[in-house]
This record gives sequence, C-alpha cells and structure tokens, in this order.
Amino acid sequence: MNDATFVSHLECSLSGERFPADTVQNLSQVGKPLLVRYDLEALGQHLTKDTLSKRPEELWRYREFLPVRQAANRLSLGEPRTPLLTLDHWSQSQVTVKDESRLPTGSFKARGLCLAVSMAKELGIQRVAMPTNGNAGAALAAYGSLAGMESYVFCPEDTPDVNVREIALQGAHVWKVNGYIHHCGQIVKGGLETMGWFDFSTLKEPYRIEGKKTMGLELAEQLGWTVPDVIFYPTGGGTGLIGMWKAFAELEAIGWIDSKRPRMIAVQADGCAPIVRAFEDGAEFAEEWQDATTVASGIRVPMAIGDFLILRAVRESGGFAIAVSDDSILTAQHEIAAQEGLLLGPEGAATAAAYQKALKQGLVSPDESAVLFNCGTALKYPMPAVTATIDRHSPLDFSQLDQGSAGTPV
Repeated sequence: MNDATFVSHLECSLSGERFPADTVQNLSQVGKPLLVRYDLEALGQHLTKDTLSKRPEELWRYREFLPVRQAANRLSLGEPRTPLLTLDHWSQSQVTVKDESRLPTGSFKARGLCLAVSMAKELGIQRVAMPTNGNAGAALAAYGSLAGMESYVFCPEDTPDVNVREIALQGAHVWKVNGYIHHCGQIVKGGLETMGWFDFSTLKEPYRIEGKKTMGLELAEQLGWTVPDVIFYPTGGGTGLIGMWKAFAELEAIGWIDSKRPRMIAVQADGCAPIVRAFEDGAEFAEEWQDATTVASGIRVPMAIGDFLILRAVRESGGFAIAVSDDSILTAQHEIAAQEGLLLGPEGAATAAAYQKALKQGLVSPDESAVLFNCGTALKYPMPAVTATIDRHSPLDFSQLDQGSAGTPV
C-alpha cells in the first residue's frame, strides 16, 4: 500500500536551480546542497491535524511531508516521538530538553539516516559511504543493513571506540583515519569512481535534511502547533537546524502554525567554532577551523558544506551563534545528571552550557521558552571513573558512607 506524496522537485539551496525528483542526486551544479520541495497547497488540502493526531507516534506519521513514495521502502527501527523534559531543578527558567537519545542507535542521526537510506533504497542504490564522528555512522550501519545495502564508514582516529565498534557490529565496513571528519570525507569522495559507492556525507544528498526536519514537525505538534521562543541546537554540520527551519516554513505555508519563529541558536565549542566566527564577522560562508578539538566530538566539524544555510537560518530568525568551553560543557553535563537524573551527551550538554552563558550575557531572557536539543546518549562517551570501594571482610563504619564519593575510597 502506498500513500499520497507531494514532492515536486529538488532545488539548489544557493542558486535556486531546479532538478527532477526521484533521480539520484548529490550536490547542485554550483556544488551546494539540494533541498526537497513539495506541492504544499495540495499537501495542506490532503492532510488535516485531526488525521495526523490519530496516527502512531512515530517518524512516518509525517509521511506526506517526506519524499519516500513507496510504502515498502519506508525503513523503520521503531523511531518514537522523543519527549520534552523540563529541567525544574537545574533551572528556574522556562527551559526544556528534547531528548533525541531515545531514538534507534541512541541519537538524532537516526532521523536523517532513516530517510536517506529509505530514499536510497527507493532509487536502487546498493552501496553507500560516509565520513562520521560516530553517531551518523552508527545510524547508517543500522539502516543500511536493514535495507540490505553495503556500507563503508570512515571515522577520525579519536572517535569514541564504542561508536566504532557499534558501526562494525551493525554490519558496516569501518576504518579509523588519522585526521578530522572532512579528511574522512575526502576519502569517500576519492573512492567514488573505484568503489562505485554513493556519497552519504552531510548535505551531499538531499534527504538526510528531510529526516531531521521531523524534529521541527514533531516539536510544533508537541507544543500544540506553536513554536518555542528559542531553540539551542548543537551545530556541527547543522542539518537539524536547517531542517527545522525548513519544517517551520512548510507548516506556515499549509496554515498549521502562524508566522512566529523561534530564534535559532547555533551552539559550538570554543575549540571548533567556524559558524560562530562567521556569524560574528558578518560572513556568508565559514572558513575552515584549524586544529579543531572538543570533548563534544559530534560538533567537531571544521568545515560545513551547509554553512551558509545555518547562518541564514540563524540570522533570519533573529538568533545568534555561541561557543562554550569544554569545562562548561562537562559541568553542565554533571549538574543535570545529578540534579535531574538526565544523561546528556556532551553535544546536548553544550546547549545547556550555552543557555547559561546566553542568560548571563542577556542574549536570552528567563521569561522566554527555550528548548535545548540533546542529540545523543551519553552512554557512548567516557564517564567519570569510580574508585570508591568497600572491603566486605573489614568492619564498616556506615557513618562514613555519606562522605564517600566517586573517585574517593570509603
């Protein structure tokens, strides 16, 4: 059984040149990402909020907003609606976390790769490759294996080992590379002719952004078809920020939300902040960041092909780009874990650190509703060592137990 779909064409995000839908495409003629365009008038006439509300709370409930035409090609590993969690103890402000760690493979990369691999299946692609800092490669491995594809994944050499092992366990060919993610991308590009694979690098195909777009659709629906005042988003390649901005425009076009937009805040780390630098310099494009380093490996992207789209969304929304230190990231992560019982990945913790910094600088108000995106589980990253021990053969002074802590023997 197939459902109505409303894709009309693909469009170059810079020049506006049109390309046919339902064909294999990478970048446009000017080397920029392609965006999927829809017949939104027909979509709005076909789908109602009431119809949508009766569907299962999973990613494909938004299928009319997505490009996969054949129902048999819509892959799924059980992608749930992710929760909005308030941080009542950590903050007295109107701040919530959208916890994307609940998705398959433990991160929001599942949204983008679910769509991209589904479209690759629909277009008959059998072999795919990508560079990754970890979580995207894990999602490609999972959905690629589900689709019966052959996946090749290249990771910077300091990618968390659990990510690399996860990629291998889920059936992909995986290598560590002595360089950054864009160096891994050069390997993917270099193997196109010899290996015959399709390049799944961020924004080098049109469909990952459509999967990430569902974050915006889902968030608006969760908030009763409104949007928050501010969104803090951990920004490496920036696909999710761009996708949400696209989602809000499409929802307004069909009359489901009004013209209000959240201010979009691109969050980066001090050790890798090309978007922040470009924003502060008033530049349209971001120059490559040299010697990138941060504990938040998912946002360690020295050069993003969608840089101008990120900057465009930030500026059009009245938002800003902000960088935070690794120390502040780890502090926010530990505070929220201890006070809220919520484990944020370092990228998600970066948004919390950025929110605190923005409050102190007066860039946001405590009265504004803010949503922080936790893009992945902290369970894939190193955690503080615990060295406190008890010798069961020795007398135990229970009164001393409350003085013990992680790293401090009792």
